Amino acid sequence: MPKLILIDGSSYLYRAFHALPPLSNSQGEPTGALFGIVNMLRATLKAKPDYVAFVSDAPGPTFRNALYELYKANRPPMPDDLRAQVEPMLAIVSALGFPILRVDGVEADDVIGTLTEEACVQGIEVEISTSDKDLAQLVRPGVQLVNTMTNTTTDTAGVVEKFGVQPSQIIDFLTLTGDTVDNVPGVPKCGPKTAAKWLAEYGNLDNLMANADKVGGKIGESLRAALPQLPLSRQLVTIKTDVSLDLPVTGLTPRDKHVDELRELFRRYEFKAALKDLEAEAAASSGEGAAAEAPASPPAPAIVELEADIPALNMQGQYELVTTQAQLDHWLAKIANAPLIAFDTETTSIDSMQADIVGLSLSVEPGHACYVPLTHDYPGAPAQLPRDQVLAALKPIFEDPNRPKLGQHAKYDINILSHYGIVVQGLKHDSMLESYVWNATATRHDMDSLARKYLGYETIKYEEVAGKGAKQIAFSQVDCDTACRYAAEDADITLRLHHALWPKLESAPSLRSVYENIEIPLVPVLASMEQRGVLIDVNNLRTQSQQLGKRMLELQQEAWKGLGREFSLDSPKQLQAILFDELGLPAKLKTPTGQPSTNEEALEAIADDHPLPRLILDYRGLAKLRSTYTDKLAEIVNPRTGRVHTSYHQGAVATGRVSSSDPNLQNIPVRTEEGRRIRQAFVAPDGWVVLAADYSQIELRIMAHLSGDEGLLKAFHEGGDVHRATAAEVFGLAPEQVSANQRRAAKAINFGLMYGMSAFGLARQLGVDRGEASDYMARYFARYPGVHAFMDATRQQAHRDGYVETLFGRRLYLENLTSRNQALRAGAERAAVNAPMQGTAADIIKRAMIAVHGWLGQRNDDAHMLMQVHDELVFEVRKDAVDEVRAGVIERMSGAAQLSVPLLVEAGVGTNWDEAH
Repeated sequence: MPKLILIDGSSYLYRAFHALPPLSNSQGEPTGALFGIVNMLRATLKAKPDYVAFVSDAPGPTFRNALYELYKANRPPMPDDLRAQVEPMLAIVSALGFPILRVDGVEADDVIGTLTEEACVQGIEVEISTSDKDLAQLVRPGVQLVNTMTNTTTDTAGVVEKFGVQPSQIIDFLTLTGDTVDNVPGVPKCGPKTAAKWLAEYGNLDNLMANADKVGGKIGESLRAALPQLPLSRQLVTIKTDVSLDLPVTGLTPRDKHVDELRELFRRYEFKAALKDLEAEAAASSGEGAAAEAPASPPAPAIVELEADIPALNMQGQYELVTTQAQLDHWLAKIANAPLIAFDTETTSIDSMQADIVGLSLSVEPGHACYVPLTHDYPGAPAQLPRDQVLAALKPIFEDPNRPKLGQHAKYDINILSHYGIVVQGLKHDSMLESYVWNATATRHDMDSLARKYLGYETIKYEEVAGKGAKQIAFSQVDCDTACRYAAEDADITLRLHHALWPKLESAPSLRSVYENIEIPLVPVLASMEQRGVLIDVNNLRTQSQQLGKRMLELQQEAWKGLGREFSLDSPKQLQAILFDELGLPAKLKTPTGQPSTNEEALEAIADDHPLPRLILDYRGLAKLRSTYTDKLAEIVNPRTGRVHTSYHQGAVATGRVSSSDPNLQNIPVRTEEGRRIRQAFVAPDGWVVLAADYSQIELRIMAHLSGDEGLLKAFHEGGDVHRATAAEVFGLAPEQVSANQRRAAKAINFGLMYGMSAFGLARQLGVDRGEASDYMARYFARYPGVHAFMDATRQQAHRDGYVETLFGRRLYLENLTSRNQALRAGAERAAVNAPMQGTAADIIKRAMIAVHGWLGQRNDDAHMLMQVHDELVFEVRKDAVDEVRAGVIERMSGAAQLSVPLLVEAGVGTNWDEAH
């Protein structure tokens, strides 16, 4: 079938404007929205549609404004930065060869609806490129919505999945829910779930209106009150399909590009990748290039910021499937003499501690790589070299520290190879960490995202070779030729990313130091911790689960007794009705659909108004402990090792912190007795003990060092209770005269300031009025002026440079410092103050881990580092080595940084983690 692509230009203009940072060219002209639109259009052209149109709203009122004077009345005027991009957008769209449709008196949706209707009559398939939910009413067989910014497609089944109704019911659905953005009145308190439920029961709006008296409760009252205006709302949300147009669908063929005009526009707005592609196309069409013989270039992504302008880094690769000894010998010779070896493994699972290897890929030159299949076992699979024979040949190279290696998230591959007796040494680079250190917030750091951003290259996705969902096959079942294209590309792209990213780090000495001295040396440390795992007392956990279940039952019965009947504490819908309709408690927070929220923050806000919210919070807290830890930990014990193996993540937290998952060790609560009890299940084997070493008030000590405040430095050097000393300064008392409440206030200020706490936040935490909290803060800054000066200087640096730095030179970029949204801007300023402390703390504990790991490696296997949780390191130590190991750990943790105040480390020992902490 011929295909028509309709681009909802108005929708994408706003989406691109808000999705991208406020980009501008060297002349200061805004380009963010324009950049997003241009790349989306380039991707559309590569799809080679038969017919295409760029549809945009015309200026001026529409027929809907005549129907309802308040239609879109609440919409703010178009931002100046966006308005400035409209005309250049239309100029580029036209020069690219897209027919542009703007019709007075109607909206872009109505033009799209009319063209869709006409195309369907003529048997033309329609793809509507949009993010506008209203256009879901046009979906039917042969018509689908495509959101190129999220790479999602919505057909009839997708509409049902997303909205809970058929496309034919979308108009009625939108009528009931209303639209706050367009100021279309709906039924008050009717959210998407209620609207879908009504339409499932009554079929359509007319039937619902006819039976409105049968709908009970307050929502029924809202429905009946809204009946008079629902017909108008239906008119407003209904897309016209009979707009008079100058061009028929078949007249919307793509035009030839106006190359000279495009060249001028791309140069003016500094779209280097687009200009590069344009010049290549022009050269090919003029006979200067063999376009017919060149491999197809990957499609341009919808929104991408190309940062690499390096020849050959986005070319198509040449990959070799290695199945013979001669081929393997050839590659062994290549990697033996290579300055850098990129490697990657294909496996049976994303869990590196349970996965088996399926194959291995290598690359030493951008654009060239090989894949060595080891255990592909589908019918008709080619003969493969024996796995053990291949790994034995590679082992000396992988274990040679003088042969530099490169990976993308290499820790995973190091763990995989460890199952086969290979201890990888000589890891020189990791493209994931190069990107993370260069700019932690610029993009996600997975290979697909990095290739798109830094190479302008679309990688083959796993689902493309193995399928997805229930139909996904194991990688060992993928045919070897297809597997080669996918797997060899991984090694090749890893090498290309290194060539794009390493020059950036070389240009920034402080970032290069963070990368070479902290992040890369940490990889084998984390790998070793993951491989060791931690011993869990499963019986202890089962007992805890039973105790938690008993306490949850008691809380449930207490809640039932208070209300006088049974209900589900796990049902947000029932809780919503009970708390806000029946008990009349204030709904202080709303869900995105406008319903009263029952999340933790909402319940905390009303916990003092009635006993039930606190009972629900306590019940949920116990339920989470049970599902996340006491039940789950026992289930994830590795059958190979009898231990639990968490996964540590280096590239996930912008400030440099290491996070963990499966299980998430960072989130085990320690403020409740039930939470602390979970640590009792982390035990040591017979003859060993658990040692836990923790930095004391590390971020506050870093604040003292970075601010250089004399009062704070003095408090730490005197070695007493720093919070009591602070209270004495703030309240003008001798330390022994400080009350418990005054110390609590000082502690809240000490820690709150690092997180940008306002007087309002301090007042809420201390339970005092805002004026008293403001007075506390004023006195604090008067006694510690260096802290105030440091905070001001940090904010100024952030606004000047766009980033702040840790003590060791790690950068945190803060794009929202220039946001038009005041709340986002204020949040970025708070992050700017906190990031140097939190980031420096992260760097310090990473440096400590590297030092301790190196020292333990020289010992007689009498201690192992098991876990890193916030500012704490946890070890398994043989009983006869405890004193020596504790002293050595404290020495190296204390020496991980030279601050102007002591780095205090406290260490404890016990049969389990709780005892040791």
